[in-house]
Amino acid sequence: MTQFLTMPTNLAWIGPTPVDRTGLVERLRLTGIAAAQALLLAPALALGILGIIIWPLTLVLVGIPLALVVVPLTQLLTNVSRRVAANLLGEPVDADYAATTGKGVVGRLTTWVRDPARWRDFAHLWFSATGGFVLCALPALALAAPVVYVVGAIVDFSGWWLFLLFLSGPILTAWWFITPPLARARALADRSLLGHRRVEELERRVSEVAESRSEALDHSAAEVRRIERDLHDGAQARIAAIGMNVGLAEKLIDTDPATASELLREVRETTLSALADLRTVVRGIHPPVLADRGLAGGIEALVIQLPIPVTLALDLEDRLPAPVESAAYFAVAECVANTLKHAEATRAWVTATHDGSLLRVQVGDDGVGGADPAGAGVAGVAKRLAAFDGKMVLTSPPGGPTVVTLEVPCPTLPTPPDR
Repeated sequence: MTQFLTMPTNLAWIGPTPVDRTGLVERLRLTGIAAAQALLLAPALALGILGIIIWPLTLVLVGIPLALVVVPLTQLLTNVSRRVAANLLGEPVDADYAATTGKGVVGRLTTWVRDPARWRDFAHLWFSATGGFVLCALPALALAAPVVYVVGAIVDFSGWWLFLLFLSGPILTAWWFITPPLARARALADRSLLGHRRVEELERRVSEVAESRSEALDHSAAEVRRIERDLHDGAQARIAAIGMNVGLAEKLIDTDPATASELLREVRETTLSALADLRTVVRGIHPPVLADRGLAGGIEALVIQLPIPVTLALDLEDRLPAPVESAAYFAVAECVANTLKHAEATRAWVTATHDGSLLRVQVGDDGVGGADPAGAGVAGVAKRLAAFDGKMVLTSPPGGPTVVTLEVPCPTLPTPPDR
């Protein structure tokens, strides 16, 4: 039924005349589509009623599991109407739902309540059960009525049935003229209700930018605290010990040269340890391999020492902005770490492409699947990319495979001029 509903039929060229085979075939198709849409009355009405009662029931927690079923089913039903309208009008009818990736049950419910597209879905359910049903039922009834009149006249050749049979001609004429406009009216109504609007899209984007900016600031503050902690516990403590040992060696160099020499040897070892700590901190900020070899080289160095085989397909010839390379590198590192910790995988793969404006990276494994999009690691990857207007899509059915797709819009860095 869904395939029949979404067969392409552009209404732009279907007019009331001429009366020919092509016009007849197209009107029959439009009538069939309208009849199929009219049959959606039952599920639309059921979901509309459930949509009313789930929110009061949510207060007593009963509505939460119901909402987790009703809202996706409503989206599925309205997506059928979007595809029908898009094929009839010859233009896309997009939903543009607010993203719920990485959010738990409460987060999804909150997002649904605040999402205008979900409320338009709910309004469309009632339109489908009322005015939309009438628009779709009229062509089918106009075409079916003469058939009923003919059968009735054959069964009961009375004056009443002869009168109705006489009306078959005007009814079929009306059917010929009203079918395209009614189909177009239904498609336009669906587009108006279900298509996203520019103002709402801009408002959503502003909200997402504000949210990602706040998360980026929180992440930056957490990174600063981590660096301060690493410096305090590592290099700073070692440098303080160096100062104390050097001072003590100065006092003992005349009276106890052997002890002073031992202290200076400890100073040298401590200095090397402090330098190692500083290198570790620097690698946590921006790994040197990224500066030297770019994102492709960084990923290669990242996976080369892993205990499972990792297949690489990296088509990254151009250099990307350093912040984007760093974010993508650490996102891949987090995904690979999750694979080793939870996936029970025997192999993994990483692909990366850049088409000049969009960086697309996929990290996959053949593990057990069932990864939680609300998990701390996965959510952290999504937040890291959101600061760059990027997104993450997780596919992890039970039994695997798990595939994480990372997309970040970014331009290619200009090639420096030859000297």
